[in-house]
This record gives sequence, C-alpha cells and structure tokens, in this order.
Amino acid sequence: MKINVEVDCTPEEARRAMGLPDFTPVHERYVAKLTEAMDSGVTPEMIEGLMRSWTPMGEAGMNFWRQMFDMSSGRRDGTP
Repeated sequence: MKINVEVDCTPEEARRAMGLPDFTPVHERYVAKLTEAMDSGVTPEMIEGLMRSWTPMGEAGMNFWRQMFDMSSGRRDGTP
C-alpha cells in the first residue's frame, strides 16, 4: 500500500511545524554585515578570510575556491 500526503504550506509554516529554530535574525544580520563590508570596500585579505571560513579542508579547500574563481574569470593557468 502506498499513501501520498500533500501539504500546502509556506517554508515558515513547515519550519514551525517541524520545530526547527528561526534563524531569520541571524541571517538578516549576516547579510547586513556582508553588505556593509562590500559598501565600505573589500580588501583581498577580507575575501581570503571569508573563503577560509567557508572551506573546512584548509589549504585544499582554498585551492578549490581559487581554481573555481580562475575558471569563472577565464584564467586557466592561474596567472592574472
């Protein structure tokens, strides 16, 4: 026997129904800080620090991001 149940609700309603925490204030603060940093001028060191926090594998993770950005900018050999 197979039973399908379809629930029509918003993501907010689903989150509350499952008892998940509301991270909206944290997300809004993060976006505000990121926007503020972008508006005030971002340095390469700031971007590197941000990428390091996103890469759990240390240098291997940084190399992955570097290669991804090089590929997206058309640089294949890593030269500027």
